[in-house]
Amino acid sequence: MGKMGRIRKQVLDVHPDFDVVAVCDINENVATEFSKIYFSSKWEDILSYEFDAVIICTYNDVSPDIVCSALDRGYHVFCGKPPGRSVKDTRRMIAAEIAARSRVLQFGFNHRFHYAIMEAKAIVDSGRYGRILWSRGVYGKAGGLHFQKNWRTDKSLSGGGILLDQGIHMVDLMRYFLGDFVDIKSFVEQCYWKGVDIEDNAFALMKTSDGKVAMIHSSATQWKHKFSLDLFMEDGYLCVNGILSSTRSYGEESITFAKKQFEDEAKAFGRPREETIYFDTDDSWRLEIDEFYDCIMGQKEQPLSNSTDALKVMELIERIYIAGDNN
Repeated sequence: MGKMGRIRKQVLDVHPDFDVVAVCDINENVATEFSKIYFSSKWEDILSYEFDAVIICTYNDVSPDIVCSALDRGYHVFCGKPPGRSVKDTRRMIAAEIAARSRVLQFGFNHRFHYAIMEAKAIVDSGRYGRILWSRGVYGKAGGLHFQKNWRTDKSLSGGGILLDQGIHMVDLMRYFLGDFVDIKSFVEQCYWKGVDIEDNAFALMKTSDGKVAMIHSSATQWKHKFSLDLFMEDGYLCVNGILSSTRSYGEESITFAKKQFEDEAKAFGRPREETIYFDTDDSWRLEIDEFYDCIMGQKEQPLSNSTDALKVMELIERIYIAGDNN
């Protein structure tokens, strides 16, 4: 019941078909905030309580154990990203999902549910601008005063640094738009934050079997927070700039798109006529839970952010780390 636990609970509280009946946190003071709800500081005890679904918002080292135990007991499971600390963790959760058969396992890749990303996907899938040629993505934050003492910089708890913690969203989106990558080159660096055993910057080039190239920079030294995703296609392009968050530090969320125009079509060559749409609301948390409910009720076959996608993005992350170690 930390930051993400509270965000998830707020969404569940306004959903007409979910009732939160139990909460768990290692901080027992949390119990006073939810006095009318069953509380335990041990997740093993919580799983003995009677309910239908579990929402997991824990450290990366703990989440696989809870996922597997919950599925084994017959519960539906929604787990925040990343799906464990490693590919091994993800595969263990998938094995539990297969054994649980009809139980739903969904992972929290909420960026797929941002309105600018959904608009971008609709434009790409429409074929308006032809096939994607290449993509470029930057996702960075400043780290902060307590970065070196944060649990995310303890590799035994997190499994990795800024790439696994935040950059995983960009890697997931690149795969979402471009498909599977077969060739990866990368640099995984400690540029500024010393005395920790994780990276603060990751630079990667990834190529698909049909020649599409994605460039990614994930950073904990982006002193001005930044999210940008550019997709350049045969006949035009689109750029998502900014992503709405609780801090609003990544700026306005918008998508800009345009048809390519050469000098025979435009007087200002290299400056095509653009259209920009701005989005003022972040409903991604709600839309994720709506989809979780639809899958539980059989109204949808599987989540948009399912275990197959989770495994493939974790495999990409692992390959970026391995390629970075070889440089």
